[in-house]
Amino acid sequence: MTEISVDILVVGGGPAGLAATAIFAGAGLSALCIDRTAPMAAPVAAPVATLGGDPESAPMALGAPGADLRTAALLTPSVDALDAAGAWASMAETAAPLWVMRLLDAGGPAPDIRRRADFNAAEMQDRPFGWNLPNATIRATLAAHLARTPGAALRAPATLARLTLRSREALALLDDGTRVRAALVVGADGRDGEIRTHAGIDARRWGYGQKALVFSVRHPAPHDGVSTEIHRTGGPFTLVPLPDGVHDGAAVHRSSVVWMERADVAHALAELDDDAFAAAATARSCGVLGPLTLASRRTMWPIISQLAARLDGERVALMGEAAHVVPPIGAQGLNMSIADAVALARIAGEARAGGEDIGGAATLARYHRARWTQMAARVAGVDALNRAALAEAQPLRDLRAMGLSAIYGLGPVRRQLMKVGMGAGG
Repeated sequence: MTEISVDILVVGGGPAGLAATAIFAGAGLSALCIDRTAPMAAPVAAPVATLGGDPESAPMALGAPGADLRTAALLTPSVDALDAAGAWASMAETAAPLWVMRLLDAGGPAPDIRRRADFNAAEMQDRPFGWNLPNATIRATLAAHLARTPGAALRAPATLARLTLRSREALALLDDGTRVRAALVVGADGRDGEIRTHAGIDARRWGYGQKALVFSVRHPAPHDGVSTEIHRTGGPFTLVPLPDGVHDGAAVHRSSVVWMERADVAHALAELDDDAFAAAATARSCGVLGPLTLASRRTMWPIISQLAARLDGERVALMGEAAHVVPPIGAQGLNMSIADAVALARIAGEARAGGEDIGGAATLARYHRARWTQMAARVAGVDALNRAALAEAQPLRDLRAMGLSAIYGLGPVRRQLMKVGMGAGG
C-alpha cells in the first residue's frame, strides 16, 4: 500500500485549490492536491463568464453539455502571487487585460445610460487591474505547473475514503488505497465541501431570489480592455473582455457575460431561443458594444452569500468557497480565495521557521485572525452592493445613481475604492 507524507493535503482541485497548492509549494511547503475530477484541456469554444468563485457546485446547463467554459478575472495581487509561485507565465498568453472597470447606471424609467463612472487602472499603476481568462485554462496550466514543481503534486480523479484528524497529524485514506499523512488539511472543496462538515465548522448561508445567466458573446465594437457593469434592476449585467477571436474567417470582438436577474426573470430568459435571447441581452446591455451574438452555450447559477463561522479546526484550515461565497460583483470570489492561500502560506512558513507545528492550533488560530474579519467585511460589502443593484423602486434607483456620481466625483475616495477592490485590506 502506497503511503505519502506531505506538509499540506489540499482537498479540492478547482482554480482555488490548484492555485493554493502552487503557492504552498512556492513557499517551501510540500503539498498534495486531490480532486474528484481531472483537469480538462483549455476550451476551443469561446468561454463564458465566471461567478468569481470556485466551480465545485455544478450549474444548470441551458444547451449542449460540455466543458466548464467560464472565465475568471484575476486581479493584480492574485497575478503577483501566481507569478511568485512560477505559475503565471503560462496563463498570460490566453488572458485579456482589464484596464478600466466601468459602472453604468441605467435605472431611469427608460433603459438608457444616465450615469457613468470609469475606474481606470492608470490612476494607480502602470499595468491593468487584472486579466480575464478561461477557468479551464487556469486549471490546465496549474495542473501542468504542479506536475513539474518539486514538492507539489495533483491526484485527480481522487476522493477521500476516510479522514482522521489527530492532535499530531491528519491521516487520509484515498479511494485508490493510498494513505496520506499531513500536518494540515486545507478544505478548498467548495460551498458544500466535506472538509468543513468533517471539521464541525458551521456556515451561514443566505440568498437573494436571484440567478445568474453566464455566457459569451461576439460584438461589433471593441471592448478596449474595459469591463462594463450595467445596473438597472434585478442585478448587474456585466461584460468582461476576452481576447479577440475568429468567426467565419473574420476577426471578431468577444466578451464574457454575467447577467444577474430575479429568479423568475432568469428562468423566463432561459426559455428563449438563441436569437431572442441575444436580442434581450443586447437590450439589457443598452447597446454599449453594439448588437450581441451568442457565442457559447448558456448556464444558470443561483446567487447566494455564505460565510463560515471559523476558518480553522483541528488540523484543518478553510479557504475559497468553503470559507466564503459572494455574488459575482467586482471579481471578488477567486481573488479572495487566492488571498486566503497567500495568508496561510505566509503564516505556516513563519510557524515552521519558528519551530512551530504548521497544523497546530496556535498556527491555525493566527490564520483565522488574519483573514476572517477582513473576509467577513468583504462579504458584507458585496452583499450591500448586490442589494443596491436589486433595487426596483424608482427612488431607490435614483439614490443609487446619485451615490455612484458622488463617490466617483471624489478622487481620493475613488482611488481608495479601487485599492479595496483590488484586495487591499482583505
